[in-house]
Amino acid sequence: MAEYRMMNNEELSAEKAQLEKLYKDFKDQGLKLDMSRGKPGADQLDLTNEMLDTLSSDAVMKGADGVDCRNYGILDGIAECKELFAEIMEVDVKNVIVGGNSSLNMMFDFVAQCMTHGAGSTPWAKLDKVKFLCPVPGYDRHFTICEYFGIEMVNVPMNSEGPDMDVLEELIKDETVKGMFCVPKYSNPQGITFSDETVKRIAALKPAAEDFRIIWDNAYCVHDINDTPDKLLNIFDECAKTDNEDMIIEVTSTSKISFPGAGVAALAASDNNIKMIKNRMSKQTIGNDKINQLRHALYFKNLDGIKAHMKRHAAIIAPKFEIVLEELANSVKPYNIASWENPNGGYFISLDVMNGCAKRVVELCKEAGVVLTGAGATYPYGKDPDDKNIRIAPTFPSVDELKTATKILCVCVKLATVEKLLENK
Repeated sequence: MAEYRMMNNEELSAEKAQLEKLYKDFKDQGLKLDMSRGKPGADQLDLTNEMLDTLSSDAVMKGADGVDCRNYGILDGIAECKELFAEIMEVDVKNVIVGGNSSLNMMFDFVAQCMTHGAGSTPWAKLDKVKFLCPVPGYDRHFTICEYFGIEMVNVPMNSEGPDMDVLEELIKDETVKGMFCVPKYSNPQGITFSDETVKRIAALKPAAEDFRIIWDNAYCVHDINDTPDKLLNIFDECAKTDNEDMIIEVTSTSKISFPGAGVAALAASDNNIKMIKNRMSKQTIGNDKINQLRHALYFKNLDGIKAHMKRHAAIIAPKFEIVLEELANSVKPYNIASWENPNGGYFISLDVMNGCAKRVVELCKEAGVVLTGAGATYPYGKDPDDKNIRIAPTFPSVDELKTATKILCVCVKLATVEKLLENK
């Protein structure tokens, strides 16, 4: 089995003809398969249905401190839910705010607060320019928040240990650089966990902008899929050593633990930041859904309860990751035309195809009935400079659907590569 780059035109043309036949066979099936978003499958959602029975119409809907969860009040969340998230994020209870069902919403609101009122500084909206650093490939929702507020995005390449710290440390010398979004554990889409050294260097940053803020989107902090999970150093512990506690705003949620549409989100931050955020919230809301907070706290109880529940998720998700990784290894790796990570958790597999081929792969897959995340989505402004990265989301399809979708994906990767090589010869 020869590598494609070693083939001559005649060999490539023959390979192209074979791939086109395979592709047509798939296309003629009229399939409709979706690997475009990192959504839990129905079987995962079923795992938490029992939580809906924790509160019945005759239940005493009061928190541990006697607060009536049906009524107004409790801006930062009921005590037992704050305690649950404090365990998850490994922070003090007083540094936790429990929100609604969306950590994305909490991130958006924090950036909006910085735009209108600053971060203990001049409101960002009054500045001539505001920049955010964006580890790439990265999470498209982070980019759209920046784009909405007119924040200029600056790419920081990811490596096997997290964002390239040499690049990052140089970029923060610019005082117009006000922040960074990142997913520190099982990053979206590569599944990389920041190394201890990377976390320590982040905690020790000395940005030119005193109001520089890192939104530490720890969405996958408990989303391990095997028995050798990655370990992430506690950023707040490290920041305490460098007097940088105000630099970090951490968020997480139960969106992929319980129900994405009816979970609970939380934020952790320094005393100073908590004070500013609560001041804004006091004008913004009378409180979030405390009945849902109570339901989650009663069902999961503590971090051990969360971990036990996540093992049930892993039993469903891990085989799906294995299907994709095995098919890539068998069908693509021998030709040396793509690379990917083998993550220990999270929700995605990041596939790098040959430069200039990602859009074509996504197009071919769509025509064959497989919907992928758009090429370029993992880069700011939707512009992948090398047109090579594709985010694979294996969790939502059934096992049988995933097997078929991955076979189609691999045929499309090979076909797009052969087309490009022939074009360049």
